[in-house]
Amino acid sequence: MLRYKIIIQYDGTAFHGWQIQKKYLTIQGALENALKDFTSKKINVFGSGRTDSGVHALGQVAHFDLPEEIDSSILINALNAKLDYRIKIIECEKVNNDFHARYSATKRHYVYRLRTDTFLLDHHYTYHILPVDIDLLNSASKLILGEQDFTSFSKSNKKIINRNCQIYESIWKEDKSILNYHITGNRFLHHMVRYLVGTMLEIGKNNYSIKQFKDLLLNPRENVQIFKAPSKGLALKQVDYE
Repeated sequence: MLRYKIIIQYDGTAFHGWQIQKKYLTIQGALENALKDFTSKKINVFGSGRTDSGVHALGQVAHFDLPEEIDSSILINALNAKLDYRIKIIECEKVNNDFHARYSATKRHYVYRLRTDTFLLDHHYTYHILPVDIDLLNSASKLILGEQDFTSFSKSNKKIINRNCQIYESIWKEDKSILNYHITGNRFLHHMVRYLVGTMLEIGKNNYSIKQFKDLLLNPRENVQIFKAPSKGLALKQVDYE
């Protein structure tokens, strides 16, 4: 079997996330359906991570195996011709069989996009809010750096034992009415970025204190009643490998 690595962009608005679900449109399902013509056997596609329903990707990475070698340029064109117009493979290459889109990844970069004005044409990809205090946002974002247990900022899942994540970048950047949050880590828990963004925004509105935020980090606990930002503003920007 020959292994291929692909980099994918997608508008997640109409999709129920990455992972295959019965009766629902998903990114993984669309990719596996597009691969049906290349072999009589089912081809499994493995992603670097499972983006939630409504979340977008600028650089999701996945891999799959084929029984015969196909030129990468031919393969990428054939797949894009079959895929939903909201999904596009932007790179394709043959890789060693020990490569794994998920387990070989070292860093994952996410960006959460917001607007503080009334511009509407990007409303599927941007969360619109009233102006907030960016200094407060960045005071909170610095507390996330390093390795910590993010149980307080994740959906409860008894199957996940290790809740520690190493965060390399956590910063808010403002350009006039555009406000983006950039976060990079070795891994992320379910809904983690959205919980972090939602809670920090409440800090920026002076509705929640940095002391309370810090307490959730220092004393991780499940099922905390905190704030979650909408999925539409979140995009998986890039995945790094050795």
